Amino acid sequence: MQLQFLEGIHLRQMLLAGAALLQEKKGELNSLNVFPVPDGDTGTNMSLTITAAVREVERANGDLGSIAGALANGSLMGARGNSGVILSQLFRGFAASLEAKVKASPMDFALALQEGVKTAYRGVMKPVEGTILTVAKEGAKAALQAARRGDDILGVLESAIRQAEITLNRTPEILPVLKEAGVVDAGGKGLLCILQGALMGLTGEGLANLPHPGEAPLPVREGAKEGPASLAYQYCTEFIIKGQGLELEKIRVRLNDMGDSLIAVGTAELVKVHIHTNHPGQVLEVGLAQGTLHDVKIDNMAEQHREVLAVHPPESDGSDSEPARAVMGGGKGEEGIGVIAVALGEGITAILESLGVERVVGGGQTMNPSTEDLVRSIENSRYNKVILLPNNKNVILAAQQARDLTEKEVLVVPSKSIPQGIAALLAFNPEADLEANGREMTAALKGVKTGEVTYAVRDSRFNGQEIRAGDILGLIDGKLSILGQEPEEAVLKLLDQLVEDTSEILTIYYGEGVSSSAARQLATRVRDAYPQCEVEVYEGGQPLYYYIVAVE
Repeated sequence: MQLQFLEGIHLRQMLLAGAALLQEKKGELNSLNVFPVPDGDTGTNMSLTITAAVREVERANGDLGSIAGALANGSLMGARGNSGVILSQLFRGFAASLEAKVKASPMDFALALQEGVKTAYRGVMKPVEGTILTVAKEGAKAALQAARRGDDILGVLESAIRQAEITLNRTPEILPVLKEAGVVDAGGKGLLCILQGALMGLTGEGLANLPHPGEAPLPVREGAKEGPASLAYQYCTEFIIKGQGLELEKIRVRLNDMGDSLIAVGTAELVKVHIHTNHPGQVLEVGLAQGTLHDVKIDNMAEQHREVLAVHPPESDGSDSEPARAVMGGGKGEEGIGVIAVALGEGITAILESLGVERVVGGGQTMNPSTEDLVRSIENSRYNKVILLPNNKNVILAAQQARDLTEKEVLVVPSKSIPQGIAALLAFNPEADLEANGREMTAALKGVKTGEVTYAVRDSRFNGQEIRAGDILGLIDGKLSILGQEPEEAVLKLLDQLVEDTSEILTIYYGEGVSSSAARQLATRVRDAYPQCEVEVYEGGQPLYYYIVAVE
C-alpha cells in the first residue's frame, strides 16, 4: 500500500483509531504513574483530551484543514491535566502547519509533526526530558529523515513510531525516578499509542478489535445534580454559520439572552455556536439572519442529562437559578476582580466561598477539570478581571491555557494545594488591582506547608521503599514522605516533619471517609503534641484523601 498524500479522510481515520487505541490502553498507562496516589491519571487525562478532539472532528467538514482545525480546537478545550495540555499543544502545532492545505505531502506531514513539537515545548515553562516531549521530539526527527529519503506517508509514520518506541524505552535512563519505579514514561507511552493507532487507521489492520472512542464513559463530577428538574434550559443547540462578513459580536449579543452556556467563536466566514436554550428555533433564526446553517444539532438534555453533566458539570457558585450571562470570548463583566478556585468536597467548597471565591470548579486530585471547564467559569464570572486558583499542580497548565482563551484579564496564581489556595485568598484585597493582588497572593503561597494523607492504588517503588496497594501514604507539598498503615498516625508523622519552632497555626481538613469523632480525637492528639500552636479542624469532605493539613 502506498500513500503519497494525506487528505482529510485519512487524518480523520488516523485520529479515530489513535483515540480508540489510547482508550483501550488507558488503564495500562495509569499503572505507569510513578506516584501510586488516586490522582487524575495520565491515561485517563489523555484519553478524555483526545475524545474531546474526536467529537469535534466528527462534526467537521471533510477537508484536511477543517479536520486539523477541529483536532486542535477540540483537544485544546478538552485538555485535562498536564499530559492532556501537552498533547493538545502537540496537536495545535501540527494543525497549524496543515491549516491551509487541501492535502499534505510526506514532507508536509513530517514538518507538521515538527511544528507540533515546537509548539509543545514553547507551551511548557520548564520542559523535562524523558517525558512525552522527548518521545514526540525524537519521533518527529525520524519522520523528517524518512520524508527526506522519499518515503510515503505510511513510511514517515512508521519511522516516527519506531523511533518513538526506542525513545520511550530509554526514558528510564533519562529520568531516574522512572528507573527506580521500573516503568517508562506514561505520557510518552500514550503518545506512542496514538501514533500506533493512527497507523492502524490508515492501513485498516486491527481496527475491528478497537472500540469507537466516543463510547468511553465520561466522568461524573462529585456533587453533580441529577434529574431534569435541575435544568434551567432544556435544549443543547449547536450549529455552524457560514457566510461573508459575519458579525461575531452581533451574533453573541443577539444570543446572549436566549439561554446559557453560550459559546460563539469563529471568523468573518465561519462561526460555531453552542447554547443551552428553551427556544432552539429562535436561536437558529439568529444564525439564518447572518448566513447559512450547517451541522445543526439539537439535543433534549432532559433525556440525556447524565451525559451532559459529565461533560459540563454545574458549578458551586451559589446562584444555580441565575442564567450565565457571559459569552466565550465576548463577556466583559462588571468592574472588579472575581476569584475562581478548583476544589472538591462540600466543606472545602463552603470554606472557599466564605473567603470570597465567586465560583468553585469541581476538580482536583481525583478529576482534573478541562480547559473548557475553566474557560466557561471565567466567562461566566460577573467581573471583567479574574484570579484563578488551580489548587493542584496538575491543573496549572490547563489554567494557563484557559487564561489565553478569553478576552477577560485573567491572572493564574499557581497554587498547588487547597491550603495554598486558602493562604492566597487570605492575602486577596478586592480594593487592590490585579497585578498587586497577584504579587501578594503568590507570595502568600510560600507561607504555608501542605501535608496530605491518602492511600496507594497500586504496587510501586519509590525512594527505595516498596509500596503495596492499600498502604497509607503521607505527602508533603506533593512529595511522598510517609508510608504507614493508619491515616491518623500518618498525620502525626507528617507534622513531625512540617512543624517548626516558628509555626503558629495547624489546620486539619478531614475527608468524606473520616468521621467527625475520629477527626476530633486526632485534633486532641495534635494539640497535646504542639501546645504552642493553634489547632483548627474542619470537615473538608474531599474524596480519597483522608486528611489535608496546613502548617503556617
